[in-house]
Amino acid sequence: MGHIKLIKSSQDHEQALARVMTLMDFDPAPDSAESDELDLLAFLIEKYEEEAFPIDSPDPIEAIKFRMEQQGLIKKDLVPYFGSASKVTEVLNGTRSLSLNMIRKLSAGLGISADVLIKEPCAKSAISKEINWDAFPITEMRSRGYFEGFKGSINELKEYSIEKLNQFLTSVPNGFYLKPALLRTTAHLRSNDKEIDSYALWAWQVRVLQKAQLEQLPVKYVKGTVDANWMKKLAQLSWSDQGPKLAKEFLNRHGIHLVIEGHLPKTYLDGAVCICASGNPVVALTLRHDKLDNFWFSLMHELAHIALHLDGTETWYLDNLDAEGGDKVEQEADALAQASLIPSGYFNSLEMQDTSSVRKFASSLSISPCIVAGRVRHELNDHSKFGKAFRDKVSNHF
Repeated sequence: MGHIKLIKSSQDHEQALARVMTLMDFDPAPDSAESDELDLLAFLIEKYEEEAFPIDSPDPIEAIKFRMEQQGLIKKDLVPYFGSASKVTEVLNGTRSLSLNMIRKLSAGLGISADVLIKEPCAKSAISKEINWDAFPITEMRSRGYFEGFKGSINELKEYSIEKLNQFLTSVPNGFYLKPALLRTTAHLRSNDKEIDSYALWAWQVRVLQKAQLEQLPVKYVKGTVDANWMKKLAQLSWSDQGPKLAKEFLNRHGIHLVIEGHLPKTYLDGAVCICASGNPVVALTLRHDKLDNFWFSLMHELAHIALHLDGTETWYLDNLDAEGGDKVEQEADALAQASLIPSGYFNSLEMQDTSSVRKFASSLSISPCIVAGRVRHELNDHSKFGKAFRDKVSNHF
């Protein structure tokens, strides 16, 4: 038997392969020294190649698709493993993570290794490598309860920040795919010249989806429900002292989530709207300006996006309503929001000089006088108008 050594380099590997070819040409007899040498070299080559050229286990989604093709399965056949047809589509499209329950059922029913199913999908893994984990405002996120169930200190959170942020981002379908680099292609963003903290905005979006996910709505949203007449009916709920709560109930009864989630620093958000995984619209308000008139205008603006623009081609509409003007889309939403609260051509701010005239005009429309006063202040650019009157806070309602 020739001198055999551990294979530690590509040169050693080539020499071992050459020696194997030589031995095979001789066709050594079983139990001979040459046969033993051949077996030993084959073992050493295999071990070296396992370490030098590792073969990744398959992507979990690709493994599921391969098994479907192998067994002639269609999406409908996977419903027992996922729970619903929509979940099957979301998982296969990479927009929903596999739950532990799904993994158990797939492993038992289709014979796919749990080790493969637990693995992070390739697309998510690629996104994960590009994330600046230190850019998340974890101190603020912790204080707001973003890391549900975490009871440790901020130092402990920092120690496990990537793990906790991974859990947070994957707590909702699409959470990972709201990455800031993708924002301009997946969202319509209305902002001013201030630089937005894109990681704070990402965290806020995931938190909104978390809250929506916890709400069970009585019905599915029917496309076309939100229109000008529907919005006017909603506006008349503002006359009640319980207007904001009634608005939430009204939206929920029509298959629309209303989420109240304070803005994170450097996001400059008043509101947003998107479609969640269930197919229901989500209206999110930050109450950044904690006034009743701001609440109603922000709410109507986001609903206007549902009525006019939200058709599935963009994931989110994100709005800083302090940003004047905006593009055509934002101007359309502003116009419909204003008309829903106070009909166009029916309002003259110069006639609203005192609280009495404000109340009388609001009564004629069956809307809150705060809305009328807010419109007067905005049009006259005089935010001191009417003093302390008509400055009701809305946060008390939620």
